[in-house]
Amino acid sequence: MTQSEIVNRKFVLAERPEGEPTKSTLRLEAAMVPSIGDNQMLLRTEYLSLDPYMRGRMSDEPSYAAPVEIGEVMVGGTVAQVVTSNVDGFEVGDWILSFNGWQDYALSDGAGLTNLGASPAHPSWALGVLGMPGFTAWAGLTQIGVPKPGETIVVAAATGPVGATVGQIGKLLGCRVVGIAGGPEKCVYAVDELGFDDCIDHKAGDFSDRLAKASPNGIDVYFENVGGKVLDAVIPLLNSNARIPVCGLVSQYNATELPDGPDRMNWLMGQILHKKIKVQGFIIFDDFGHLYPNFAKEMGAWVESSKVKYREEIIDGLGNAPEAFIGLLNGENFGKRVIRVGNTK
Repeated sequence: MTQSEIVNRKFVLAERPEGEPTKSTLRLEAAMVPSIGDNQMLLRTEYLSLDPYMRGRMSDEPSYAAPVEIGEVMVGGTVAQVVTSNVDGFEVGDWILSFNGWQDYALSDGAGLTNLGASPAHPSWALGVLGMPGFTAWAGLTQIGVPKPGETIVVAAATGPVGATVGQIGKLLGCRVVGIAGGPEKCVYAVDELGFDDCIDHKAGDFSDRLAKASPNGIDVYFENVGGKVLDAVIPLLNSNARIPVCGLVSQYNATELPDGPDRMNWLMGQILHKKIKVQGFIIFDDFGHLYPNFAKEMGAWVESSKVKYREEIIDGLGNAPEAFIGLLNGENFGKRVIRVGNTK
């Protein structure tokens, strides 16, 4: 079923997953497209962003944001167009960076939205390099990582929307950049297209040894978004006064229990103490929202001049979103994964 002018398709949370989400986690429902009231506008979703944080919103564990309730529309960043409007500053046809979630249509009073204008060159990029993922990379690296020229930066998920941007910014700042990715194809892309100095396949049997050889002077900044065995390999290579910005732990999002093996917490804390390592988690708009204009100006110039490259993976059809999301959590994406909800080509 394609997008309609009268029916609003929406995926709602049907159950809280135990481990990896399944086909029964989300339920597709349909309702009539809502009518606007005073000081409201109707937005039609054109693109839906798929992001790892959504897995956390499916659970009711304590977190930095409230969970999606059972029966509610699944949350998600979107790029939409204005269908009808009673809101000043928003005209019919304007493209909007919004938060419609996993559905075709949503009502809004304009609060918290960004008007992208009538004809943005790449509207979906507002969900990637020019939006939350790009901002996460820029702020985490520059405000927490604070790399100095000549230092070594290591970033996991190196071809994802955050990791790819972290690495390219690192090169612009004069650093040695080593990526970690899943598979030879992604590593070749990181080096040949993104300009990384090296990239290590975390699926390789000698992954830890390869990472050590790629970081002969140790690691000064590790941009953490994966966790697991990648973090295990990085910790012994960290230099004194290393910095670790932490924006995610995607390897743990589907975990239902702690990993097997000895308790390594005391070892980890000892490393942090002895090497004086700075580890700081951050929630991008909570902690650095005030810097968004600075990011938008700098990143916009880098993208326009091709100093920062961007890879987008478009999947057509709202109905394909659940399967595409499960694949994202398993590392199947190559670049920023976006669902084309509307009929725009």
